[in-house]
Amino acid sequence: MHVLLAEDERSLARALVKILEKNNYTADAVYDGEDALAYLQSGAYDAAILDIMMPKMDGITVLKTLRQQGSGIPVLLLTAKAEVDDKVLGLDSGANDYLTKPFDTRELLARLRAMTRAQNTEDTRMTFGNITLDRATFALSSPTGSFRLANKEFQMMEMLMRNPHRLIPTERFLEKIWGFDCDAEINVVWVYISYLRKKLSALHANIQIKVARNLGYSLEVCP
Repeated sequence: MHVLLAEDERSLARALVKILEKNNYTADAVYDGEDALAYLQSGAYDAAILDIMMPKMDGITVLKTLRQQGSGIPVLLLTAKAEVDDKVLGLDSGANDYLTKPFDTRELLARLRAMTRAQNTEDTRMTFGNITLDRATFALSSPTGSFRLANKEFQMMEMLMRNPHRLIPTERFLEKIWGFDCDAEINVVWVYISYLRKKLSALHANIQIKVARNLGYSLEVCP
């Protein structure tokens, strides 16, 4: 899951990104509201954590703009304000949840899980061919065995299984999983595709990841 964190306290932002990544999220950090809005308008994120008091544009304005544009992305507001009126304003502006600083990171992670669960009510297991991907355990399995996928392997496989038979551009993998600010080169996508292909082969999968040269990848049933 790809999360955008908008927090102008850079030391806190860096610490939260590390915590999110340790818990199998991919996280990008921005430090003002204008950047937060621009990043979120790309559609590359599954959830957002927005500080209310930010330079250039406050979190409430970012949130209201997103909702006016039709975005339903789950948003957790993060702020030092604890007054009831501020909480009401945030929730009425379209926030899914609200957390007051200082907070325990365990609570932040629990609230993030809860609001993304509420957004996505489908079963935790995805199946295509004889392969199942469990989004709760990160397990890729078939009747012959299973592997627990690493974070980026899991995110890539999830994208493929959400879009069977559809070509996903290589650049889409990069922006969705590695993030806009990452300096990873495009061949890193091929490396992870190779990892997944080896696991599918070991599981005797009847599906395969096909490549369209210079275009992208798709998940298909084996001929």
